[in-house]
Amino acid sequence: MFKSLISLFLESNCPLCDRAARDLVCKSCLARLRCCQLNRQYWYRRKDLRVFAWGKYCGELKRAIAALKYQNCPELGELIGLWLGRAWCDSSCYDRTKKIIVVPIPMHPKKFKQRGYNQAELIGRGFCKFTGYPMGSRGLKRLKQTKAMFDLTPQQRQENIKSAFAIGPEFEKKQVKSPVILIDDICTTGNTIAEAAKILRDREIEVWGAATVSITSTETNNLKLYL
Repeated sequence: MFKSLISLFLESNCPLCDRAARDLVCKSCLARLRCCQLNRQYWYRRKDLRVFAWGKYCGELKRAIAALKYQNCPELGELIGLWLGRAWCDSSCYDRTKKIIVVPIPMHPKKFKQRGYNQAELIGRGFCKFTGYPMGSRGLKRLKQTKAMFDLTPQQRQENIKSAFAIGPEFEKKQVKSPVILIDDICTTGNTIAEAAKILRDREIEVWGAATVSITSTETNNLKLYL
């Protein structure tokens, strides 16, 4: 009885529905999140990059990403990063012996100051915990504070992200011999990861691909199993 009372007292509220939850997310929201996961872990090509996706940007996953980014729920980042890492390790392309550096898409310093954390870095942290890969959190830096991509035309999106990144302090003064995986929360057109990859490749750093928690419904129509 005493242990049950302690357990009840220690319960926190689910960040997605505000109901009491023994874990980070309540069972009901967890089940709805799982429904957003792709039936198979797919690789697909976007902007000359192979991209690995965990789920569809819809429903509860869309809410979770919004809560992570705009409602001060950083704990969700590491959780969905762990799921992404587990799916990656379950995929046929995973090579346990291959050393890969995980580089999260960086946030502009002004936005970082406002939010207090970079959601891509938190996702990367969970991803690295599961995969065992090292993380190069400062491999890239953001020079340009870009607009939200959703309301922009394809041409505006490309112009918006152009020259937004540069090599970060972690990679500036050393030769990076291991390939890199870029990490982000959402992939829409692929312009962001393509621009980040270009900066790394210009420095002769191999970009093996990208891993993203979610892709938009438009992108799910283009999914192809990568062999």
